[in-house]
Amino acid sequence: MADALATFRVAGPVVVLSHFDADGLAASAILTRALRQAGRVVEPLVIGKTESPWDAAVGDRIGALSPAGLIVADLGTRPDPVLVGCPTLVIDHHVPTGKPQGAVTISGNGLDPEPTTALLAWWAVGALGDQSHLLWLAAIGLIGDMADGLGFPELDEAQERWGKTALRDATSLINAPRRTAAADAGPALRLLLDADGPKRITKGDDANALALHAAKAEVRAAMDEAKRVPPLVAGDVALLRLNSPCQIHPLIAQQWRGRLKDKIVIAANYGYRTGWVHFAARSANGRDLIAFLAEHRPGGADGRYGNGHAQATGGALPIAGWNEFIAGLGLPQAQVEA
Repeated sequence: MADALATFRVAGPVVVLSHFDADGLAASAILTRALRQAGRVVEPLVIGKTESPWDAAVGDRIGALSPAGLIVADLGTRPDPVLVGCPTLVIDHHVPTGKPQGAVTISGNGLDPEPTTALLAWWAVGALGDQSHLLWLAAIGLIGDMADGLGFPELDEAQERWGKTALRDATSLINAPRRTAAADAGPALRLLLDADGPKRITKGDDANALALHAAKAEVRAAMDEAKRVPPLVAGDVALLRLNSPCQIHPLIAQQWRGRLKDKIVIAANYGYRTGWVHFAARSANGRDLIAFLAEHRPGGADGRYGNGHAQATGGALPIAGWNEFIAGLGLPQAQVEA
């Protein structure tokens, strides 16, 4: 962390670009709050629905801020720079697809147990002084990425100090907005940047807190409908076909993973983005899903395909690519009309 900050310029803000799930948002809040406390000007940015850090529009938004440096948190590790010529720190725990050129990288991938991005961020900002008051944010990231059973002492400490139930309930609320049709994580990030603990999120009655409760209700309704969809099975693959503007496909895949333990479960959402199929893949049998997707990679697949973790991955494909992919898995009846 210290080495990365030494490369940042003096003039301009530090831009923290993060994913919009609980781990990414918690990491952003940790980095933003610690750097501001250390006297730096910081601008947190969150990628939007279907966006990638390497999209031209995202680069334009970052470049418009004339950043002194860029921190990319919980968004993957690729060789291509997010903003050419900008000093960059990458903090991530997913399987890397390359080494970022000209950047400092803090990666948790391959460690056992594997820390989430928020915990990596909390460890990193220790370079700026005592950050014990931000430990609850690292716990949000651990719970959000289902790393709470891996024995991290930081989580035990946070639960003793702030309460296990409060942290879990807050994580559920923080995760809700990114799964809605609008996918506006703004209220969640604002709360994480301001709150002194999880109860400020779970018990709050301001506009930001109420937005999280509304988001959770929207996602719950979409889930209730999706749970009734039966799987299509071909060989070792089970497919759930969904049609929702909400990002519920990872949740549905995770639920069916426990019921179809010998299958690769793929939940495909045809309604999330016009012209595309977004899907989540999960497995309970130890299969390396990133390798599986690589074996079945269709034409037209880009950096949105096959990233993440060995047992929790997915991607997005244009309709033509999806039809090629799903036919190759022996499920041509799941093709989509263009």
